[in-house]
Amino acid sequence: MIPAPRSVQGSALPGVPLDAATTLSAGPGTGTTERWLRLTLGAALGLSLPPAPESTAGPENASGHESATGAENAPGTVRLRIDESLPAEAYVLDADSGRGVEIRGGSGAGVFWGAQTLRQLIGPDAFRRAPVRPGATYAVPNVTVEDAPRFGWRGLMLDVSRHFMPKDGVLRQLDLMAAHKLNVFHFHLTDDQGWRIEIKRYPKLTETGSWRARTKFGHRASPHWEEKPHGGFYTQDDIREIVAYAAERHIAVVPEIDIPGHSQAAIAAYPELGNTDVIDTHSLSVWDTWGVSKNVLAPTDNALRFYEGVFEELLGLFPSEFIHVGGDECAKDQWKASPAAQARITELGLADEDELQSWFIRHFDDWLSARGRRLIGWDEILEGGLAPGAAVSSWRGYQGGITAARAGHDVVMCPEQQVYLDHRQAEGPDEPVPIGFVRTLEDVYRFEPVPPELTPAQARHVLGTQANLWTEVMEDRARVDYQAFPRLVAFAEVAWSALPPPAERDFADFEERMTAHYTRLDALGVAYRPPAGPLPWQRRPGVLGRPIEGPPPNV
Repeated sequence: MIPAPRSVQGSALPGVPLDAATTLSAGPGTGTTERWLRLTLGAALGLSLPPAPESTAGPENASGHESATGAENAPGTVRLRIDESLPAEAYVLDADSGRGVEIRGGSGAGVFWGAQTLRQLIGPDAFRRAPVRPGATYAVPNVTVEDAPRFGWRGLMLDVSRHFMPKDGVLRQLDLMAAHKLNVFHFHLTDDQGWRIEIKRYPKLTETGSWRARTKFGHRASPHWEEKPHGGFYTQDDIREIVAYAAERHIAVVPEIDIPGHSQAAIAAYPELGNTDVIDTHSLSVWDTWGVSKNVLAPTDNALRFYEGVFEELLGLFPSEFIHVGGDECAKDQWKASPAAQARITELGLADEDELQSWFIRHFDDWLSARGRRLIGWDEILEGGLAPGAAVSSWRGYQGGITAARAGHDVVMCPEQQVYLDHRQAEGPDEPVPIGFVRTLEDVYRFEPVPPELTPAQARHVLGTQANLWTEVMEDRARVDYQAFPRLVAFAEVAWSALPPPAERDFADFEERMTAHYTRLDALGVAYRPPAGPLPWQRRPGVLGRPIEGPPPNV
């Protein structure tokens, strides 16, 4: 099983059969899992899973839970129950050839994660979309699995700004997350290279900002271009569908609208948002190459009001506690040259441009807090003073997260050197568009999200961890698959399982379990990187990357 559960006890007794006679008994609060079992597992195995007949209550069993009698407790029943004695995301899966299968969870989420484990116990056929063995009887081994996650934030960030992923691909990504018990989808919706979400009061954000004329192919130093327009965006109904689909899988969607840097697409759509006293913002287009654009938002009341309008519509679409505002890589060149920006620094009594960026972020921290939400941003929001109440995505290493946790702020650990999955997976010349440091499957498996420098009290501010997929060199779904898998599987185990310290982790055991898991990924149609290296069609010969030699710094 992957991620590794906390406890598994089994017996050699015959397994629990799943066949046309199998019924489903769903207790209150388990509706999401009930629907998922019928629509996904039922479709894969060709089972209708009708409701179990009504049962009567019996005496309490040895665990203190009221047992059921009658047909519901028959060997051919899968039972879903909420058990409030368990932590919210914890579950117990009990498969007994005499009593059927029972999944108890501390909440609907716990029951759902238990169902993901059930799927793995059945085998790779359970990961398909239609039966490959119609009429077959499947068996669930006689086991009791007790499990709970280590972290409450087990995230994946997908950048759809650099290369747009159509809605169906996003929904598929959510399914892959659910299969690995990941529960936070960080949706990177805006950047210099494209604005991907419909904002009704500002239609030019998608009319103009969602399309670029051409695209750099490879690293920004590559001589290759794809000479055709690239773009796309999600309508507000698309977003509602994505958020609802995620919620059915107990995944929170955290949107990111990047401010005040990484904003050239927005400025191309609405030139008044830029530093008009420094450059001709009307001449700007959506950026067609990679890197850090110097075209950033002007620190004006107009820009604040504009983005308040954006966030107002965003809050109506995303119910998540956190809203991500980016805050990273904001070039200060235009602010330094702008008389208006310098006047604002003086007016506000700020020391420099770093504090001006902090003022910008603090404004939206206050604005979101007043509406019952929490701001989260990349660790540059620490520059010039951390916004009160803000949480930090620590990407430039561990240090930003350490600083924030010591100051009493919540942290999501996602250091570039360890869990940026756009980084290359091997040194070989066949590795497609090699970016950054080599991060092997074993490297990711030995990643530790909680820095040893933190005290236990400070470590409690580490909400969890997140792997990031930046898509500059991932032009389609197959390339995203290749960069994410199998490393995302190792990351999921790090985020969920109670593993020993990195040096003591049994990578050989993980590799052995991966042998079975590759067959599940095959059934799901995931274009992962094979252990022996890329397949011929996964290579990109002659496309320039940016490999960095040596081990990554642990900063």
